[in-house]
Amino acid sequence: MKSKGLSFVAAAFAGGVLSSSLALAQLAEPANDLGVKLGHIHLTVKDVAAQRSFWTTMMGGTLVENGPLTMIRFPGVFILLRQGESTAPPAGSVVDHFGFVLKDIGAARLRWKAANVAYTVGETNPNQGYVEAPDGIRVEVFGDPSLPGPIGMDHIHLLLPAVDIPAIQAWYEKVLGGLPGKRKTVARAGVTDCVYFHRFNVSFSLSDVKRAPTRGRSLDHIGFEVRNLDEFARRVEALGIKLDSPPREIPNSKIKVAFLTDPWGTYVELTENLAPAGN
Repeated sequence: MKSKGLSFVAAAFAGGVLSSSLALAQLAEPANDLGVKLGHIHLTVKDVAAQRSFWTTMMGGTLVENGPLTMIRFPGVFILLRQGESTAPPAGSVVDHFGFVLKDIGAARLRWKAANVAYTVGETNPNQGYVEAPDGIRVEVFGDPSLPGPIGMDHIHLLLPAVDIPAIQAWYEKVLGGLPGKRKTVARAGVTDCVYFHRFNVSFSLSDVKRAPTRGRSLDHIGFEVRNLDEFARRVEALGIKLDSPPREIPNSKIKVAFLTDPWGTYVELTENLAPAGN
């Protein structure tokens, strides 16, 4: 698994920024050897309607339903919304932000400006910046005209103080099957350590300050879809990792969920059958 996966990572890295055509794949893309793929980002928000408007009108997502859940679908990830009061925005927590790649970032910036949506252009790369969703949720965006569609998922970015980056890469490899590697950054020259989940990545950078756990923030947790949740949960527990919540089925659906927290404070949901049929 590792040699095959690392050859993919090396090829992507050698080509510069991870190819945007790769980032367009839907959640129907293949899982890794452990049956895992990126699934969703779960937000706790004050106004669900305002968030839905932002993610569909401003970002181009599509509303889909699976049983009792309404989600916003993007190539590579679902955004799930839960109404509630969060303790704080994502900034200051372990998961600082997540990022999308856009085919025409110029048109998107004009759209955001017309709607008075806050956008900050990158300090060193005018083709990169941050757009702000309601509830202080900051989303990194960058442009790639070669993208086959209008938008694609790119990465989730964790910031960690004084951490052994190889250790966190090893944990995500052991527990979730992520493939350790590096990606070129788009905000500035250089590279970022990461683990790849097929075509997307979770990135890790050092922080100057201690970061709070994600649970309770407006970005409450990130999610990974697994092939057989009951079996996967037994495997995780056999590794000595305690689940915060064992597998259970969401009423009126075929969706199963479980939760764990990584050693650095990222709350993680494991799901089975999250995607609606045909997605």
